[in-house]
Amino acid sequence: MDTGGSVHDAEVQKKNMGNLPKRSRSYQGLIDSRLLAPGEVDFNAMNDVFIILIMPFDLFGKGLYRYTFRMKCEEAADVSLMDGATRIFLNTRGTHEEGVSRELIEMLHYFERTTDEQAQASGSETIRWMQEKIRSIKSSKEVGIKFMNAWEEKILERQEAREEGQSEEREQGIRKMIELCKELDLPQAEAASKVAEKYQLGQKDINRYLKQYWNN
Repeated sequence: MDTGGSVHDAEVQKKNMGNLPKRSRSYQGLIDSRLLAPGEVDFNAMNDVFIILIMPFDLFGKGLYRYTFRMKCEEAADVSLMDGATRIFLNTRGTHEEGVSRELIEMLHYFERTTDEQAQASGSETIRWMQEKIRSIKSSKEVGIKFMNAWEEKILERQEAREEGQSEEREQGIRKMIELCKELDLPQAEAASKVAEKYQLGQKDINRYLKQYWNN
């Protein structure tokens, strides 16, 4: 969503699959690839991007409700890259309230338990407004089912499109690396070891790729 010149992408992750940091990087890359028109060379025209992931678990184990990441220089901590990219991980089960607003905490608790009781217990008019909208949608069984089906279908389509793009990119990377090893006259065993290590492939998979791209 483009808001005031910034692009915001919010995703809800129900389970910790062990890949959220790199998954958020993939989300950012997909958004960045669409921010400039073909042939555009003014990279300063790119929008600032905010990737927001909401999770019912503490990914980093510090008890924080919010973890915000921006690029910093390792050699000089006061130097920021200023590339306009921000990734935020929101933990609905945080324990440390310092540094975050009460409304954000209540909103995260509401994501955890989206009920009338939770909404009424909060002091946020926004949360109560959201719950009222949800209640009005659910009041019609037919509309509610259509809404939920359409929402789930939309989420699945987005996830499938991303996964398909990632799969194609990975396939191309494996093919190019095998072809490069072949051009460099590396022994097949050495090439197999390098490709398998880079892409974390098992013996069965690397044999299949070698048969497809090395022996063609």
